[in-house]
Amino acid sequence: MEHPSIALCVLSTTGGLMGFYRKKSAVSLVAGLAVGGLYGTAAYLLHQNADWGLEIALGTSVFLFGAGVARGVPCRFRKAVPCALTLLGGLGSAYYYKKYKEFYP
Repeated sequence: MEHPSIALCVLSTTGGLMGFYRKKSAVSLVAGLAVGGLYGTAAYLLHQNADWGLEIALGTSVFLFGAGVARGVPCRFRKAVPCALTLLGGLGSAYYYKKYKEFYP
């Protein structure tokens, strides 16, 4: 169950670094590292079967989805970054919500 969190950790961190190097956006760097760090923490906790791993992954996915929607609405989802954020956040949210419902019926 930690594999999607690992993938989202790598994608978020890489996206934040790319945003910093291409546009010199410190906000992209901080946000990418923060979201990547949260996904990395969730992956570690899920791998250890520790408490709060699933909740952190779900919360981070919902946050990523919200950030994608907030960035996508002004440009009517015509730019790649808001579309990617919304897609990844939505897929992560759906997956971890499903897993949450399986463990806590």
